[in-house]
Amino acid sequence: MSGHYDIVILGLSLSSSWGNGHATTYRALIHGLQTHGQRVLFLERDVPWYASSRDLPNPDFCTLDYYGSVAELLERHTETLRQAGAVIVGSYVPEGVAVIDALSAMALPNWHFYDIDTPVTLAKLGRGDEEYLARRQIPLFDSYLSFSGGPLLRRLETEFGARAALPLYCSVDADRYGPTGEAQEWDLGYLGTYSPDRQPALERLLLEPARQMPERRFVVAGSQFPADIVWPDNVERIEHLPPSEHRSFYNRQRFTLNVTRADMIAAGWSPSVRLFEAGACGTPLIGDIWEGLDQMFPSGSIVLALDTATVIRTLRDTTDAERNAMATAARRHVLAEHTATARAGELLAILGKHAQAIRPSA
Repeated sequence: MSGHYDIVILGLSLSSSWGNGHATTYRALIHGLQTHGQRVLFLERDVPWYASSRDLPNPDFCTLDYYGSVAELLERHTETLRQAGAVIVGSYVPEGVAVIDALSAMALPNWHFYDIDTPVTLAKLGRGDEEYLARRQIPLFDSYLSFSGGPLLRRLETEFGARAALPLYCSVDADRYGPTGEAQEWDLGYLGTYSPDRQPALERLLLEPARQMPERRFVVAGSQFPADIVWPDNVERIEHLPPSEHRSFYNRQRFTLNVTRADMIAAGWSPSVRLFEAGACGTPLIGDIWEGLDQMFPSGSIVLALDTATVIRTLRDTTDAERNAMATAARRHVLAEHTATARAGELLAILGKHAQAIRPSA
């Protein structure tokens, strides 16, 4: 592949949102970059589990290409990578350590690591697990862009040797998420892939309320949940919900639940893209509690819940006027701080410090 690209991203997946949260994050960010006039190439490892479930095989906002091995990546894309204004490697890229070593050998003048899993990454490195990033590689990048902010950034610099650790939170494409006026079908819903460390919170904050409120309706959408989970009769299950259906899904809930992985709760400052999507849709949020959440969502825009009783009380006692006030506050904050266009602008400011090849916003 030839031609100049402002930014080349090597990420886990753009084409398939099945079983991962990366695709949604990349789609929003690249949409934002397009708004700023950037020409983006996304390089994705061609793996069977995504190839068989692609819900965006031909994006209209960037160029998407696949490679079958590290050798094929270098054979087909070396010149493109060298000519790019900036190169970004993401977390969980298959054979990520080999990919990073190969790119490091090119002496790219403007390249960065984007970690959409920072607390998980550092926990893995602490165990000596270098699945997609080796500890020795962190100082190689011009910057370490992190899904998580807060104190974790300082740790990346002092303990792991990152040249510059900077927050690049996920975001929402405001053109694709908003109120629809649809009738509400569920009192509380949840969207997320199964994770063992999230399941106790899902049990406590949705399944147990469902058992105690049989007259209410609940929904859980997401893949990879074990077959032995006993779902209450009033909990509807959706195995996989493509991003094209997220907006409608949120709009049909009275409240939506956000549940955070244990590593990210411990680190804090790790907002899920689901928070921003639901907020943009004007769907009131119930969330678990972690440091930094009050900065992402100010008081009055989200219900913080640690236990079943809080969720039941919220569903039972919150008036429509109170729900509408929460939804309005959350939507106003998301549109002011967490849109894809705003996040892309933050990224361009970072990249622009390292090379003049990045064109300014149009």
